[in-house]
Amino acid sequence: TSLLLMAGMVVTVGLCRRLTRRRLRFHPRLCTFLLEMFSTFQTCACTNELFLLGKVEPKPHTSLTLTYGFTVLHGLTLTGSTCNPCGTLQPVWGGGIPVKLGGLMIGAQFVAAVLARAFMHFIWSLRMAEPHLGALSQGCSNPMQTTETQAFCIELLFSVVFQLTVLRVENVHPKYRVHLIALLITMLVYAGGNLTGAIFNPALAFSLHPYCFYDNFMSYSLVYWIAPSLGKFFMCLRK
Repeated sequence: TSLLLMAGMVVTVGLCRRLTRRRLRFHPRLCTFLLEMFSTFQTCACTNELFLLGKVEPKPHTSLTLTYGFTVLHGLTLTGSTCNPCGTLQPVWGGGIPVKLGGLMIGAQFVAAVLARAFMHFIWSLRMAEPHLGALSQGCSNPMQTTETQAFCIELLFSVVFQLTVLRVENVHPKYRVHLIALLITMLVYAGGNLTGAIFNPALAFSLHPYCFYDNFMSYSLVYWIAPSLGKFFMCLRK
């Protein structure tokens, strides 16, 4: 049921993106906002569901396999979108896109993060699958299973490794590049998923753990917003 749900979201988002390109090609800013919002919605909604499936046996084989598979699927279906505020910072820093457009894209990503969480809460309330039982009563699931300093360093390091790899594989054929990036993300999740969740995406972190930000905003914003953004900043300086 969960896999069918995520497949349905991928198909629906694909149709919305195609319709947006056709109908709003003469309204570039609105088109960019909606494309980024739909893409980030797919990423956040599917990851929310994957977070529940990560507890399904056998662990961690099920979660890692699904992480790899859906990362490949996102890469193939969401071309042209970053779905990550940190990924949007690079073209802004390099002058590839205007600052206002970059801000618009980041705003779309956080709007999508909130919408994805609200949508998944509605789906979970229907209790269509066993993992949905009790999902609404979890509150802050506390992904940070280490000290704040160590969590900050882990998210910073993972962000640098991820962004460096993305730069290194820019010239690889897209058909192979998506698998390399998916393999890297799966490896990072395996290495640090039990400590911080290995998210390195501010919008995704807010969608996955909003209650944690409400309860301890400074701590979680430092680890899941500032650390990955700082990692991207280091990569921009390197270039």
